Amino acid sequence: MEYGELSDFLRKRREALQPEDVGMPRGRRRRTPGLRREEVAALASMSTDYYSRLEGGRGPQPSAEMLSAIARALRLTLAERDYLFVLAGHGTPPRVTRLDHVNPGLLRILDRLDDTPAVVLNRLGETLAQTRAHVAFEGEQTNYDGLDRFAVHRWFMGDKGNYQEREWANHGRILVSMLREVFAADGPKSQAATIVRVLSERSPEFAALWAAHEVGHAHTQTKWFRHPVVGELELHCQVMSDSDQQQTLLVFTATPGSESAERLRLLTVVGSNEGNFWKGLADSGQA
Repeated sequence: MEYGELSDFLRKRREALQPEDVGMPRGRRRRTPGLRREEVAALASMSTDYYSRLEGGRGPQPSAEMLSAIARALRLTLAERDYLFVLAGHGTPPRVTRLDHVNPGLLRILDRLDDTPAVVLNRLGETLAQTRAHVAFEGEQTNYDGLDRFAVHRWFMGDKGNYQEREWANHGRILVSMLREVFAADGPKSQAATIVRVLSERSPEFAALWAAHEVGHAHTQTKWFRHPVVGELELHCQVMSDSDQQQTLLVFTATPGSESAERLRLLTVVGSNEGNFWKGLADSGQA
């Protein structure tokens, strides 16, 4: 049971919830950010003393029933509820999987998407496989060394890829949220813990997001990019997850007939004949 993590998570979620969110009057003399501890206890039908000791990191391990009541009181999302159970020691032990072994089914899908930007990631955001169109879209991502193998490390060390600036804040929250869930499941001696420790020391941006203790942020359906050759792209991000291998397939498409669709089609030329394409641009002065 992760007392420190559990205490911090409960406090942050309580402070983020306003009285109006749960049908309570705000009152005139409220100084506490968000809900008071006694209000959460009342919503969860438990004593204020019990909840206060739990949030203070002093209580015994709560039962699954107590955790469910707290999750309802704090209006937790499904991802946040599962995360709460993991922190309290009730989570299912993580499956033992090879992080570098791509699920064969996902590979078969990837084979049929060669002219579409698509990528397979493991649970830590390490790129396991890309289509040729994705290499043309975001560059080769399977040959990084060290912690740069993980997207979250590259992102907070300054490599924002082709994402437009409007995407930076939200995408950073997504990466931290995903890392936090892996960290909670794998523990303080895991690869996730190493990434957290290094980024906390080197990136103030990461440290601030980590301190916010947010989980459950998923990839948005629409994303904006700026490719150095074809320009701005508005793409739809479809996500397919494999729970057994704990891997994710991301597929990027554009609305048919749109300008982004035409630019994405041009990227297939980059993917199939990359050398001649870039040489032609250089010779014409467009590169």
